[in-house]
Amino acid sequence: MELTMASQEDATPWANAAPSSNPDDMIGRGHFDRLGVVRRKPARPDAPVTMSKSCSDKLALKQVTGLLSGITAKLVQVDGCYLRTLVMPEAETVSEAVKRAFGREGRMKVLNDWEGTKAGHQFRSFDVRTTGRQFAYSAQGAEAGGSNLSALWTPKRQEILVNGVLQGRKQFDIRGASITSRRGLWKLALEVAVMAGVPAVLGNLDKATYGQAKESANLDRREAKDKALETALTGWKRNERDDDWGFEAR
Repeated sequence: MELTMASQEDATPWANAAPSSNPDDMIGRGHFDRLGVVRRKPARPDAPVTMSKSCSDKLALKQVTGLLSGITAKLVQVDGCYLRTLVMPEAETVSEAVKRAFGREGRMKVLNDWEGTKAGHQFRSFDVRTTGRQFAYSAQGAEAGGSNLSALWTPKRQEILVNGVLQGRKQFDIRGASITSRRGLWKLALEVAVMAGVPAVLGNLDKATYGQAKESANLDRREAKDKALETALTGWKRNERDDDWGFEAR
């Protein structure tokens, strides 16, 4: 927010700014008088309001839930799946903002004494370091704009995606889903559970809808997430409008 303020003609925080015409909406890029709150992705000022949280809020939550998703959290022990270090560009790092967003003395401090869940979820703050090195493909100073093309490579799978859909497939065609899509990861988790011969995990994942599988797969992760949202990240609005679908729906 300090960087956003500094880019304005008048960097003074807005006073008494109403967050939104809808009191249930998360605020976006503006409203500089409010720091340390959960925000939606800024995007353009005229963009429709979404439930997608800012990157700093998502990273802050990962310090509690770890990097595993609700679908994969039952397959891997959570202890080794936390970020230890976050590297940021030196020119775009404001130490006070970093401490406020992620540090043990910032908004997350209410979790310092939390004992965590039985599965091992805890508040594990990461170390933030800076670098002056320029990433070879950084967007800074790049002449070209963004691209709707992306590539994915693993030893067993290669994909070219156009607007998030496999090249050659139509939007919303179930055959156009990437292996890293929610549907693809859900399907893969089921296959792993079958091969591993773990009936309990298979029973958690084998549900009618993605939402049901996500909720059932790991109650400990849900407990950790709820703890963070009820204490440190208050104002977080859940996105529950796009998970009521099964394998045949997407």
